[in-house]
Amino acid sequence: MTQTLSPEALETLDGLDEQLSDRFINLDPAGYLLIKLDLEAGLLIAEHYRNDINAQGLATDPETGAVLSCRGGDPRLPARIYRGRTAKELGIELTEAAEDSPLSRLDHALYLGRELQKAEACLREGKPYIQD
Repeated sequence: MTQTLSPEALETLDGLDEQLSDRFINLDPAGYLLIKLDLEAGLLIAEHYRNDINAQGLATDPETGAVLSCRGGDPRLPARIYRGRTAKELGIELTEAAEDSPLSRLDHALYLGRELQKAEACLREGKPYIQD
């Protein structure tokens, strides 16, 4: 018999998740990753973009020093593109196989692991994936 949480318990968990998402996050000086799906090839894709962090804690372009915008702005080219068939395969590629790891913070690695699991679920179900 499968037991599920009550609607009240689910609401509490959703509230906790929202509260934790609203906290200040130190950015990873190694850069950031954008996760995408290639449904035709059956792959998870992680594009790594390098950045620097300025004195205010904002991500800046390592070449120009300009603050990077979360919305809009000039398109950037990824420093490297990683691919995997599962969250585990791509996670191992990012953390163990990469010569120059795109992750330098544990909180960033934990976030990325959660996002890769969500992306894999979308890949398996043929649904669109939107990164948090």
